[in-house]
Amino acid sequence: MATDLLTDLLIIFALSIPVVFTFSKMKIAPLVGFLLAGILAGPFGLRLIHDMHNIEILAEIGVVLLLFTIGIEFSLRELLQLRRIVLFGGGLQLSITTLAVAFIFLFLGSSRETAIFIGLLVALSSTAIVLKLLQEKGEIYSLHGRTSLGILIFQDVAAVVIILLIPLLAGTPGTEKSFLELLLQGLGLVLFTILSARYAVPFIMFQVAKTRNNELFLLSVVAIGLSVAWLTSIVGLSLALGAFLAGLIISESEYSIQALGNLIPFRDMFMSIFFISIGMMLDLNFLKDHLPLILTATLAVLVLKTAANSLSTFLIGFPMHTMILVGLSLSQIGEFSLILAKVGLTNGLISSEIYQEFLDVAVLSMALTPFIIGMGHRTTTFAQALPFPSILKAGWYRSFKEHSSSQEMLENHVIIIGFGVNGRNVAAAAKSSSIPYQIIEINPETVRQEKQNGEHIFYGDAAQKSVLEHAGLLTAKSVVVTAGDPASARRIIEAARRLNPEVHIIARTHFLSELDKFYAAGADEVISDEFESSIELFTRVLHKYLVPSSEINYLGSTLRSDHYRMLRSPDIPRKKFCDLALDFADVEIRSIRVGKLSRGTGKTIGELNIRKKYGVSILAISRHHKLISGLQAETEILADDILLVISPPEKLDEVKRLFEDEVG
Repeated sequence: MATDLLTDLLIIFALSIPVVFTFSKMKIAPLVGFLLAGILAGPFGLRLIHDMHNIEILAEIGVVLLLFTIGIEFSLRELLQLRRIVLFGGGLQLSITTLAVAFIFLFLGSSRETAIFIGLLVALSSTAIVLKLLQEKGEIYSLHGRTSLGILIFQDVAAVVIILLIPLLAGTPGTEKSFLELLLQGLGLVLFTILSARYAVPFIMFQVAKTRNNELFLLSVVAIGLSVAWLTSIVGLSLALGAFLAGLIISESEYSIQALGNLIPFRDMFMSIFFISIGMMLDLNFLKDHLPLILTATLAVLVLKTAANSLSTFLIGFPMHTMILVGLSLSQIGEFSLILAKVGLTNGLISSEIYQEFLDVAVLSMALTPFIIGMGHRTTTFAQALPFPSILKAGWYRSFKEHSSSQEMLENHVIIIGFGVNGRNVAAAAKSSSIPYQIIEINPETVRQEKQNGEHIFYGDAAQKSVLEHAGLLTAKSVVVTAGDPASARRIIEAARRLNPEVHIIARTHFLSELDKFYAAGADEVISDEFESSIELFTRVLHKYLVPSSEINYLGSTLRSDHYRMLRSPDIPRKKFCDLALDFADVEIRSIRVGKLSRGTGKTIGELNIRKKYGVSILAISRHHKLISGLQAETEILADDILLVISPPEKLDEVKRLFEDEVG
């Protein structure tokens, strides 16, 4: 059995790689590629896989992980910040779309339960596709991006509730419960979630994080998720709801970003299997026989959802520009709808024929989404030129701009990775210069303490994409990597460079052997502790020999721009050192007190003529704690003057005898 499962996985992944690669080149969402790979591998395609039981089990794990990670990403604080969009915008969008579709299916003769269920399926949009496309276009924090995000948050939560209510809607035997029982059950889960998020999970995760063991951290996160899912299943609720609650519990801790980063690769892998399993169920013969119906239904869904989304956006006060962009962005059917459709088919809410029709429409709408979003701005430009009422163009809710501006993200900030001595110094410099910054630290004790001190710091491994994204890498101006471990630092540099090719990366290292490796990984500047100490040492020496500061600074910048190669490689000519021509290497600067009985007392500088006799120059005179500069030949030397002279070493004794008291 294990061999059969391994063979099936090998087949579907071998098919997925070229398909998804081709689709990525065509700027089509990978999800569509997974669906196509499933079609090819399944019983209605090339018939490479016949027993789908094992694949379905893996697909169910994907659904649980998806809801778990959505729970982790879901923040009650973010919900409060976007509450008008989430509650009113999301509620209106779901209600309007569901009622419109339900009315159409009631008119076509479907039962009330089926009509409502199909309306809910159509109302949900693709969180994965929409957010990915908005992120790629740099519009995730725009007004329409945040509005779309708020509505999608509502849809994600609604999808969890719908999964819970499907058996009730279908009238499945054994699921009938009184309203009071359901309410008490819900209140119990809410109380359990709040107490776990506030007390239990932060304590457990803090103890685990202190070990710095990634494997233990991942196992703990998974164990928490499975425990909560198991508890909810015991009381008769779905595993999916339990997974969402488990994610929500972890989301309120300071370890949520790291947990999400650990889980995303597993979620993506199992979700790809889920979409492949959906593709396997797509009957190509059915699609061919019902092609006109499928195309008409797809067009109807896109038009109806665009209109419903736009209307909902207008009703919460946003202008026409935002209405159109949100309407087009959310016009497709989402991945949760595919999950719900399968559950609805199992519970008898929809027939196999309707399920096949829905699958075809969903896949087509997803495939068209990149093209629909791409034409959004051209559509708004055209619509703005039409004679629509001013209230439609400008929107009626006048404070929406204030709401948007209050949610500004970090821009042009510096990300400080590691909060040791160097990280603290960089943060102090940034703070004193009013430069925005964000700190990533892997030591949970440091994170907890510095958060209490008001620092912008969070826990996470900066080598993970989700951690860097949370720190705002896409809009950051620079990244400072102060991590002491060379292997970790290289992984962080590579991840940061891959995620944002434009960001300026500065890294620090103890080890000379890591310099070239850091540059190869993508660092723009690498600071070597040893070489910086060397530069500081010879800078002090050159100052002592009176080498001009401009030349010293030039030498330092030259060494750094050349990656310290002049210091590392003895074969490289040291011409730059010689070119400095240390002109003052053979002179000394000394101070000499003039004695009352010396031969120089009472004479002028011109009379002494010491420059010609000894090659010595008097630079300045300190007289009664006042400095006399700009000396002339007529300047007189007085007793107790302190002379600052520059002299060749061999002449220094003669000059001293000239100005010191004569003995005998």
